[in-house]
Parts: sequence; C-alpha cells; structure tokens
Amino acid sequence: MRFNFNEEREVVALLGAGSMGMAIAERVAQNRTVLLGDISEKALEAAREKLEYSGYSVETMRVDASDKESIYAFAARAKELGPVKYYIHTAGASPNQTNPQHILTLDLIGSAYALDAFGDVMARDGAGILISSQTGYMLPEPLTSEQEWALTMTPADELAQLPMLQPDVIVNSGIAYIMSKRANQLRVRKAAMDWGRRGARINTISPGVIVTPLAYDEFRAAGEGYQKMIETSAMHRVGNPAEIANAAQFLLSDQASFITGTDLLVDGGTIAAIKTREYKLTIQ
Repeated sequence: MRFNFNEEREVVALLGAGSMGMAIAERVAQNRTVLLGDISEKALEAAREKLEYSGYSVETMRVDASDKESIYAFAARAKELGPVKYYIHTAGASPNQTNPQHILTLDLIGSAYALDAFGDVMARDGAGILISSQTGYMLPEPLTSEQEWALTMTPADELAQLPMLQPDVIVNSGIAYIMSKRANQLRVRKAAMDWGRRGARINTISPGVIVTPLAYDEFRAAGEGYQKMIETSAMHRVGNPAEIANAAQFLLSDQASFITGTDLLVDGGTIAAIKTREYKLTIQ
C-alpha cells in the first residue's frame, strides 16, 4: 500500500540507502518527501518499504554514486519534487570491499560531484551532511598545505589527475580510503562557501567504528586490529547508527544554524587514543 501526499513538501534526499543513512533520514523526514538513491534496486526497495510502513512519503531512484551524470540527475529529481531541505550522503565502499581506484572514484570524486550537484539545488535554510570517517585523521604522513589546498579547491572533474592520487602513491585500498575521507573533510570547506550563496549549510561527520553491514565486512577481514582499536579507545566500545543520527539531526537542525564547513568527529575517542599513543596505528 502506498499513500498519496498531494501537497508539495520539502524534500530529504538520501544517497546511499544503508542503515546509517536511513537512521538519519528517519529523524528528519517527518512531513517531508524522502528521495532515496542507491545503485542497488534491492536496497532501494527494502529502504522504501521500511519508510513507507512508518508513514513516510517516499520516492526512489537508482543512482550510481561514482558517476557524475547519475548524481546530477539525482539532484535534479530532488528539486523537481519540491524545495530540497536536507541532503544526506552516505554512499561509499570500505577498503576490503573493492580496489583502490574504485574507492577513489566513489568515495572521493563521487562525493565531490554530489557536493557540487546539491549545492546547485538546495533551498534557502537547507542543510546537508556528508558521512566521512575517523580514518580521515589517520594519514600515515600529514598532507602539505599545498596538497590540502589541491584536495579542497581542485574542480571535481580534475581530481583524478592530482599527483597525490596516482597509483604509485595510493598503493592499496586502505590508503585510498583514508585519502578519500580526508578529502571529504576538506572539500566541505569549499562547498560551504558555494552552498552559503544559496543560504544553505553543509558539514561532514566522521564516525568511528559503527556497527553496520559495511563494518562487519571490515571485522571479518581485519577483526583483530579492529578489536584492539576498540579496546584502546576512550569509550572502549563500538557505536551504532542511532548515535550518528543524533549528531546528524543536530547539525541539520536550526540549532546548528551557525555551523557550516566543518567536520564533527564521532568516534568514541579512537583518534584521542592514537594522538596520546594509547593505540599504535598500523596502516595495511
């Protein structure tokens, strides 16, 4: 059964119909239309059904979050449905799911396209969240100021040509993931200026170890290392999607109306453990 909502409603666009994105959408989509985007038709159908059974108005669209045209079409569809109030970006792949090039294309370049595309369609007083990762704080060697500037300001179409993103530098999927997540944190600074011209805001959240299906893929591949990271973190536990949704709900709300272009680290103190040398990080 599908309900008909005839009046124009504000739109919440979610790219990446996984558990974390869904937890955020459920917090902010009341009396709004949810536009779900994902590359998996199966994931879209499951997410649509879950939201509709809870009384939400839902539209779906198959989207390849690594493809510029697909992302821009998704943003255009969101605008067609009504004023775009919130954009939530959770699309991505983990190191043990794919190869370095795909991670760069999806997590780094695709995210850059999404920031640009939704920067063109957000309603005034709208807001966005891009889910990054605590790994953005785990680069083996700090980036130079010139490298950070390049990751921040290089047009999305030209990112793949940056020297720091070439195969001789990005030697494995772990490094690709870390670099992508650092780029997410940096590119939100430039996006904040672009979105601000429309009266909208954009921030990133960098979760720590959060129990999701993606996390289980990583646990299976590197469980011992993850367990040690969890045990030495300040909170000595994993997080859950609801805790990320709590942070996202705040950043999207009017209570955070003066916050834009920044990253919120929600990691249970993992980075604190690394910085105080309670935990020695090893990048595979």
